[in-house]
Amino acid sequence: MKFTYKARRRLSLFIVLVFLPCYIVAAVTIITILDRPPVWLEFIIYVLIGISWIFPFKFIFRGIGQHEKQITKD
Repeated sequence: MKFTYKARRRLSLFIVLVFLPCYIVAAVTIITILDRPPVWLEFIIYVLIGISWIFPFKFIFRGIGQHEKQITKD
């Protein structure tokens, strides 16, 4: 699916302002429902959860910080 630069900017703003806080709340809720694991395991879980959210949205964020004319690769 191809998005225009303007649509990708708006979608990325929505993801950062709406989806990411909801994702954080859901991740913390899931961790607290489980019995608290050891600190080192909890740290690893939070790192993996913190990195994994970007993979489905990588194509949307690619090139957002550049001017529209400088983007050569979608």
